[in-house]
Amino acid sequence: MEKIEKGALAPYKKFVFNRSEFSGSLADLGILLPLTIGLIVVNGLDPTGVLFMVGALYLLCGLYYGVTIPVQPMKMIAAYAIAMGFSAGTVASSALLMGIFMLFLGVTGASRIIGKYVPTVVIRGIQVSVGVLLAVQGIKFILGTTKFQATMAEPHLVLQAVGPVPIGIILGVIAVIGAFLLMDNKKAPAALALITGGILVGIFLGTREGLDKIEFFHLPQILPFGMPSLDMILVAFVALMLPQIPLSIGNAVIASTNLAKEYFGENAKRVTYRSTSISMGFGNIAAFVVGGMPMCHGAGGLAAHYRFGSRTAGTNVIIGTIFLVLALLLGKHALAIIFLLPLSVLGALLIFAGSELALMIKDMKERTDLFVVLTMLAITLSTNLAIAFAIGLILAYAFKTKKFKV
Repeated sequence: MEKIEKGALAPYKKFVFNRSEFSGSLADLGILLPLTIGLIVVNGLDPTGVLFMVGALYLLCGLYYGVTIPVQPMKMIAAYAIAMGFSAGTVASSALLMGIFMLFLGVTGASRIIGKYVPTVVIRGIQVSVGVLLAVQGIKFILGTTKFQATMAEPHLVLQAVGPVPIGIILGVIAVIGAFLLMDNKKAPAALALITGGILVGIFLGTREGLDKIEFFHLPQILPFGMPSLDMILVAFVALMLPQIPLSIGNAVIASTNLAKEYFGENAKRVTYRSTSISMGFGNIAAFVVGGMPMCHGAGGLAAHYRFGSRTAGTNVIIGTIFLVLALLLGKHALAIIFLLPLSVLGALLIFAGSELALMIKDMKERTDLFVVLTMLAITLSTNLAIAFAIGLILAYAFKTKKFKV
């Protein structure tokens, strides 16, 4: 991928505020919102603390890095915590543990050493695997087959079908077609149009549950769940932190940093393995303090922002401000606004974000490189990305010896 028209905006502006940046700032909601909602509704995390920290980390990262940097839930932790129904204190404890660990990686320089020895082919394997996972999840949102849609395809819409066709499929197909038609439209950028249209659907066809009970002005609480017990810390360490570590190193540190360099070139000079580890470290420790969720800088989020128009740190300021306003103005009542968005519209965003990330494979020309990438993808789909990362490293170094061929 060329270094932008794409990484070398001429002259480069650190902050741009226009419709394209606004569109790009909304593009990662397909990844961010479902897991965030799950952690709040199922695990009992404090909505004000969660939304406040997402907004604060987006804003601070934009100010420091000077380019678009994503903020997402740590996906392995979030998915397993939701599935197992762990307590809010346990999930918050995992944020503290991951924060300390990522800070250690950054401060000691260990992340830079690890990144130095991870081959490009393995990074591509991570990007393709995450991209395909996102696209698959997007299709499931449109079909209404995710765990968030266990009872109905669009749980926050009063209309569930038009004749025999589920409303989610209708909205999803319209959103995908709309995204194709508007992808390069400067007057009506795709993600902005999709989110606006989705909210309008929610206003006219939604249950509008909670909108009549909104109360304004809220502040995050300090340690809303108290200090974690030893049992909480042990469960968080074994069940949540350990499986997350390979994914955070591979995707949120190495793959995301390299992707930022490819997108923004020299303008991303502050985006390094060390700095991203440190920002995730401080961000997660702060999240623990206010009852937030574990967060990372996933490569999928960066691909989503970029695909839908983000080119500067203006994206971070825009989306960071939105989340801070939701947190401080609405607090827990912000969910009533979030629930206006149909899940199928978020699914359409995920499909395009996933494809953007997966297409990073296009510079892989050697048979051995393609074998490594596709093997990692297969392992990811059948087990998880952490195992795929380890196997990918083994294969990449085995092929470097020239003793093995495919």
